[in-house]
Order: sequence, then C-alpha cells, then structure tokens
Amino acid sequence: MAISRTHRTTSSEISEVANSATDQPCRSANIKTIVALIKGGSSPHLGRVGIEIEHFIAHDDLTAVTYSEPHGIKFLLEQLHRRGYVRADYNENHDILGCSRTINGYTESITIEPGAQLELSAGPFSSLDQANACFEAFDTTVQELIAPYNQQLLLYGYRPKQTADSIELIPKQRYRCMDSYLGSLSSYGPRMMRGSASTQVSIDYENVHDCLRKFRLAQQLVPLLSLITDNAPMYEGKPSPHHMMRTEIWHYCDRDRCDTIPAAYEPDYTLEAYATHILDIPAIVAHDDDGDHLSIQTFGNIYASTPMTKADAIHALSMVFHDVRLKTYIEIRPADAMPIPYSIAYAALIKGAFANESTLSQLEQIIGPVGGADVAAAKENLMARGYKALLYGRPVGMLAKELARIAADGLDESERHYLEPLKKLIENETTLAQQAHDSQKDAPIQ
Repeated sequence: MAISRTHRTTSSEISEVANSATDQPCRSANIKTIVALIKGGSSPHLGRVGIEIEHFIAHDDLTAVTYSEPHGIKFLLEQLHRRGYVRADYNENHDILGCSRTINGYTESITIEPGAQLELSAGPFSSLDQANACFEAFDTTVQELIAPYNQQLLLYGYRPKQTADSIELIPKQRYRCMDSYLGSLSSYGPRMMRGSASTQVSIDYENVHDCLRKFRLAQQLVPLLSLITDNAPMYEGKPSPHHMMRTEIWHYCDRDRCDTIPAAYEPDYTLEAYATHILDIPAIVAHDDDGDHLSIQTFGNIYASTPMTKADAIHALSMVFHDVRLKTYIEIRPADAMPIPYSIAYAALIKGAFANESTLSQLEQIIGPVGGADVAAAKENLMARGYKALLYGRPVGMLAKELARIAADGLDESERHYLEPLKKLIENETTLAQQAHDSQKDAPIQ
C-alpha cells in the first residue's frame, strides 16, 4: 500500500515542554472528578442507542456548499431554526452554529462540523422505528430546504469532490484552535476536520464493570466495523487508494488522542487510568474568561492547582478522538457517514451486539484475546486487502457474518429487519465504497 503520509511531528513532542511542570496538587481530585462523571452515566436503561450522522451539503456539481455563501449552511441553519428547532446556538458575532429541540421524549441537536458538515445528533432511542423516523424526517426536511438552490444532501465518509484545504472553516474559535494545532502535526488534521463525515452510535452501561467490558470489546471490533461501514470511494478529489480511508486519516491526525488506547485492552484497566490518560493529553482548546484559546499544555497542567468542574471534565473528555471514547455513555466512532438505511442498520448492529450478557459473551468468544498491537495490525491489513484479509487469524468475512448473527440474536424480532442493508453487504463481502468503485470501473481499490 504505497501511500504518502505527511507527518511532521507528534503532539507528544509538541507538549514535551508543556508537560515539564510535574507538580499537580489537584491531580488526584481531578482524576476523581472525571471518574465520577463517567460513573454518573451508569444507567439501568440498557438497549438504547444515540445516533449522530454527519452530512455533506453540495452543489449540483458536488462542490461543497460553504457556511457563509449565499444560501449556504448559515442560511440553512436559520431556516431549520424557523422550522421548529427552537433553541439556537450563536458565536460572539451572532452567527448561528446550531439549533435543537426536544420531541417525542428525545433530543435532536443540529450542529456543524469544521468544514460545515451538517450533523444531527439524536436520542437516546429505545426503538429503532423511532430512530429511523427521526433521521428520515430530518433528511426530508433538509432536502426540501436546499432543493430550490440546486443543492443536494450527500452521505459519504469523505467529500466526493474538492480537496480539504479548499473548504472554508466555519466561524468557531474551538475549530480555529484545532485547525492550527492539528495542522502543525500533519496534513491529516485539516482533512479530518473539513473533508470527513461519520456515523457515531452511543450505548449505555449498567456499572463500571459493564462500561469497561463494552469499551474493550468495542475497541476490538473497530477494524471490522470500519470495513463493514466503508463508504469513502473518493479522497481529495480522486478515487480512494485503498479501503477505509477514514481509518488512515484518524491514525495520522494526532497519534496521542486518536486510534485506541493500548492499555485499555488489559483486564485490569480502570476508569482512573482513563482519567489519567485524559489529563496527560495536550488540551488544544482551553477556556478562560476571554473564551476559548489554543493551549499545548496538558489538561493536568492547566488544572494543576485548580480543581476541575464538571464542565471542565466534559470538555476534556470531548477533546480526545479515540475510535471509542467514554463520556456518560460509550461512543463508538469508526463508521463512515452512510445513507439512512445503512446508518440505521449500523445502529441496529451495535444495539444487538451489545444487548445483553449472551451477546457480549459471544463477542468475546469470536474475538478472543486481542490487544492494541493486534488491532493496529488489523487496521493496516484491512485497509490493504478489505474482505480478502484475515482478521485476528480468521477470514474477515466469516467474522463479519458472525457479528451480524450475534446482533440479530440481540434484537427483538420486530427490529431485525433493520439489519438487512448491512447484512447484504456482508453476505456479498463488499462495501458501499467498493460498489461505487466497481460502478465507475476505475477503482484503485483491489
């Protein structure tokens, strides 16, 4: 796999000076604050899913609709706000950055990613019928609003046209800080921010043991989930050179805060260890009385002598971008953005696979004892070979079919039909990206 990777330095190297202050009198208290926040997410309401889907809005020629252009994303958000998303979020210049509402007992939040990707975050849903209706209605509304301006809604893992550096950054200080910092590490940070789009599914946990067990299993499944949901046929205006392009982007974006956490595969891993990991990562974005600003200090150093508040801990947890991350829920992040039937199928796959003791035990049996080095090697293998690869010593297609079977076992009979779009891809050992390449007959993916 001959791929040019423009890597200049790592955030560990950048933060070496920032981490020189080892005296952190509030460190123990701040670890406890982060742990308490995650423990506070424990819930008896297992089986729910939260879903986030990022969308591209494009002109008819597939070029990006930007935030500030006439009838651009700013205009679209204002239209959605008037359509019933009553709570709006603005920056200091009164530019709208998002809007939300509560409906039918769940929350719908519309936000925009750095390159003006339009994201709907909704849930948590106990019913996949409810989730499907929510996202279908949203996409229908957006399509109605943008159609008069010769625009269309696209769901891919990466923009189908244009290079990322040609995309306007939205007017949000957090993203200006991230763009500066990640751009200093490699070209992949700006590509992640402006060019990529994902489907993220969140699940609940009953207690600390359940949290860490699901966290570990989700990390072990990341390579397989990435392949199953691969939907990035184009990359930087050209056919993608290999499978799972978002996997490469995230790997080289910032090695300290991406991929998975090697220690987290160990059976004795703790929430305290996770909190320690959070404190030892450069913040990128720090808060003070003047607002957000760029900081290469670690969170541990920023709050060395100041106890973290709950809001501080929430912010710190949001500034790591691992394939799976902990908040007050478990957020599973490797999937590409996909058309709604496939996104809901993916939510069904996650819901069913993590449903109960039986499905969790079956997952542990089919995966086996897998560590961080195994996951890293699996990603490289699947990027190069797709469904022709072995995953943890077994044919990846066989493991994908077993995952789909376990997920079906974990779902109520009335919800199993939602798995069908992904099941068909798995049975044919293909992906949406591969199908797009095959239809173009010029795909470099082999």
